[in-house]
Amino acid sequence: MKVEKLTTNRVKFTFTVHPDEFEHGLDHAFEHVKGDVEIKGFRKGHVPRNVFETKIGVETLFEDAINHVLQHKFQEAHAHPDYEIVGQPDVDLDMTKVERGKAFEVIFEVPVKPEVKLGVYKDIEVKEIKTTVSDSEVNAEIKMLLSEKAQLVLKETGALEFGDTAIFDFEGFLNDEPFEGGKAESYQLEIGSNQFIPGFEDQMVGMNAGEEKDLDVTFPENYQAENLAGQAVVFKVKLHEIKIKELPELNDEFVKSLERENVETVEALQAETKKDLEAQKANEADQLLTSTIIDKILETAEIDLPQAMIEQENNQQIDNIKRQAQQYGLEYEMFLQMNGLTPEQLDAQLTVESEKRLLTSLAMEEIGKVEGITVSKEELDEKYTELSEQYQMAVEEIKRYVPEQVLEQDIIISKAFQFVKDHAKRV
Repeated sequence: MKVEKLTTNRVKFTFTVHPDEFEHGLDHAFEHVKGDVEIKGFRKGHVPRNVFETKIGVETLFEDAINHVLQHKFQEAHAHPDYEIVGQPDVDLDMTKVERGKAFEVIFEVPVKPEVKLGVYKDIEVKEIKTTVSDSEVNAEIKMLLSEKAQLVLKETGALEFGDTAIFDFEGFLNDEPFEGGKAESYQLEIGSNQFIPGFEDQMVGMNAGEEKDLDVTFPENYQAENLAGQAVVFKVKLHEIKIKELPELNDEFVKSLERENVETVEALQAETKKDLEAQKANEADQLLTSTIIDKILETAEIDLPQAMIEQENNQQIDNIKRQAQQYGLEYEMFLQMNGLTPEQLDAQLTVESEKRLLTSLAMEEIGKVEGITVSKEELDEKYTELSEQYQMAVEEIKRYVPEQVLEQDIIISKAFQFVKDHAKRV
């Protein structure tokens, strides 16, 4: 085997196929077809090899034999300790030189895991983010909770305002003709929620219960119904009732109704809310810190990512999405449509995400190597136990799906992340 590095992410393997190796391939090819061979004077599947070669010709076995040999040679390439193949090979084989009893040459050009040249990864300046929580933030969060538990009650006096809920009938007309899907009765809508097309809710503000009104609006140019996209229409509306939110009183009785463990008083709710907000801010700060550091590392690193790695990552994500669609009982295309995506848009989106995820992983692996980050047996055992508890599976079963080498690499990447965060400069 001759190995030649072509680029930072591409390698050429040159193999000599010796006569005995090709003969082994021919033996495999004959075993593969002999059960179906029929020649007069012999039972099906019992034709001797020499008779087969005389009557049918050994050349008929060449294609299968070559494929068998190539498979073995590609396995040899995969086993090379210096390169990790990440895609299918381009095969160069001159079929005119393939002859029984003679050696011939086969060449594989393959994408491999790329070299990583690190730039800056230590002492990266990041802005210090405050994670303290004020009383006003706690009060605002509790007010949102009260709003979620609010009841709608009839507004006795006054016109419709933003924040009020309207109960009304409507019917839409395009060129004085009603259009499909443009009619409803006793529809409930919170004014200001922007559920309807622009201008609709604004024009309802100021209406009184029992009032009728014509609303002149224009559908957006990108509206999903092509016959309405960009069209000026009129909605005839009749307002039946106006309702407002009545918030529950914040007291211990209300807190108990939430049925939260060890939270039965207003003071306990405030303390829990503050703790949750602090954890949320700390998580957001950590995510921003990590994102800033990653961007800087990738900005200064040199990594020529093979397209094959991106495609493989994309395909894995698409498979995950297809499984998710199946869980909902939906076809893949319909699932994408419901999420406002075409297959082309999804592919473009996944490509950007996959590229950054792969570049980040490769950079962290390299940092792990440079900094001599290792994983102990105790750490591996601890992680396997954690996965076992998470997925409710025996450790030995987990190991079938997650080999030690893969788990070790995941832990190294995780440690590398922590390393660069620990060595960042807060300013």
